[in-house]
Amino acid sequence: MVAAKINGMEVTVSDGTTILEAALAVNVKIPTLCKHRDLLPTAACGLCIVKIVGSNRMPRACCTKVEPGMDIVTHDPEIVDVRKTVLELILSNHPSSCQHCGRNGCCELQSLAADFGICTDAIPRYCQDLPKDASTDAIELDASKCIKCGRCVQTCQRMQGVWALSFLHRGINNVMAPAGAISLAESPCVRCGQCAAHCPTGAIVEKDDVPAVWEKLRDEKNFCTVQMAPAVRVAIGDAFGFPVGTNCTGKLYSAMRMLGFKAVFDTNFSADLTIVEEAAEFVERFAMGRGKLPLITSCCPAWTDYMEKFYPDFCDNFSSAKSPQQMLGAMAKTYFAIARNIDPATIVQVSAMPCTAKKYELRRTDEMCASGYRDVDISITTRELARMIKQAGIDFAALPDGTSDSILGEYSGAGTIFGATGGVMEAALRTAYFNITGSNMADDAVEVEKVRGMEGIRRASISINGTMIKLAMVHGLANAAKILNEVRDAERAGADLPYHFIEVMACRGGCLGGGGQPYGICDEVRKKRADGLYSDDRMRAKRCSHDNPEIRAIYENFLGKPLGPKAHELLHTSYARRKIYQK
Repeated sequence: MVAAKINGMEVTVSDGTTILEAALAVNVKIPTLCKHRDLLPTAACGLCIVKIVGSNRMPRACCTKVEPGMDIVTHDPEIVDVRKTVLELILSNHPSSCQHCGRNGCCELQSLAADFGICTDAIPRYCQDLPKDASTDAIELDASKCIKCGRCVQTCQRMQGVWALSFLHRGINNVMAPAGAISLAESPCVRCGQCAAHCPTGAIVEKDDVPAVWEKLRDEKNFCTVQMAPAVRVAIGDAFGFPVGTNCTGKLYSAMRMLGFKAVFDTNFSADLTIVEEAAEFVERFAMGRGKLPLITSCCPAWTDYMEKFYPDFCDNFSSAKSPQQMLGAMAKTYFAIARNIDPATIVQVSAMPCTAKKYELRRTDEMCASGYRDVDISITTRELARMIKQAGIDFAALPDGTSDSILGEYSGAGTIFGATGGVMEAALRTAYFNITGSNMADDAVEVEKVRGMEGIRRASISINGTMIKLAMVHGLANAAKILNEVRDAERAGADLPYHFIEVMACRGGCLGGGGQPYGICDEVRKKRADGLYSDDRMRAKRCSHDNPEIRAIYENFLGKPLGPKAHELLHTSYARRKIYQK
């Protein structure tokens, strides 16, 4: 431990703690634009300068470690004046078009400029005239708004291992862009949106599909339906002043009806459907030897895109089950349309997702149109849904709890934990156990604690009927590369497989930390959102996907059996080798 003073206050912190972190321990917030709690310090912005009594240096707090006996001053008139000047320099290279920006009202640069009372241009502006890159149809890059903090580059390169973004050129012409100045669509970008989630300004935002949704809702000929993902319900409350992790399921049902949707579904239902198919697929491969092991989950579209680009030799390992988003879209335009006697051509399916890559997934293959129509028509992020609710003048906090539409709305506890890292694995194990043994896990064993947690890679084993199943749970694509390389090395060496079943989520924390979630993500937020989902699981009367009565009904009345011909036609997809960025 190291003892020091911050603004005259005694503080004792662990050796290696930075001044920025130590200041938070005594409730002192030092401004910064480049440092994010998920990322290593870069000292790029220069805002976090502090003074050390007895020294002429003004070190940057984000990358300077506390030393024994340090007497640190974080705020005085000179420091405030220097920080204001730094902000004015940053703003001199930044467009003054806040009202036209997707981050207006939630921009870190805008907030700091307001805090420092910067209302006029102290330094003449010079902004590069750079075109926007909207080539991915999922995220949009406007490099003219980049402040060179480096967050997106570090996120893309270190957290995700994708390397779609880098800094090009030097000096005043320095720009953040894909290497070679190609478009994002031509780069290895997997549209995960983590760059947007970590960007402090509007340099990277999701494609805004809100106008398209309003247009569909205005047309009376459309039968507009909507679904919401598990992680949306414990994140959207952030936009309306609720404590982080509050489960807003009932209020969301009510809000969606007030927006004008004629049917409100729940993606938790189709998460149950995905699990029934995926668990059946695992048992067929593991117990019957029909198919390649390890089985790898495929419900994350950024992950599937990454696999096809970087590890195409694993295509046969991927579960062919569609994601819950796509399964629900297919069921809305077949099963629901038949049951309600609605022309499927008039059904518009909108999904509210924590993910920007979902915008890409709904267009990715011909098999996403197995019903004869596109499974899902428009996907919006949690941030976009919150904007729609505000635009409609809905007092979200005052809404009563509503209900979803039956036949595509009931869900089990397994369906709701889908949104957390390890949740897909845990849900699948509950049903795989039933498929193998003919009975459910004991009440005190249904929560598979060993697959939970926030470590980037978690390994575990579970015994079913005396047979040991080796598992891996991964979040963050850089971690996924490590696991796949383990499998590759074992196969090349002719050794036993290190895993039988692997779950991968592109985003840290899983969908809880998706690229389309409210800004301000960090592990503390991720944990509270996970707690919200696990609490929902514990409160459900049914905690296994195969016990969901609406899931049983859809097989009895429409699909037949898991992995059967009709289920395979509507609920499964395939993968292809894309341009390879070999790892």
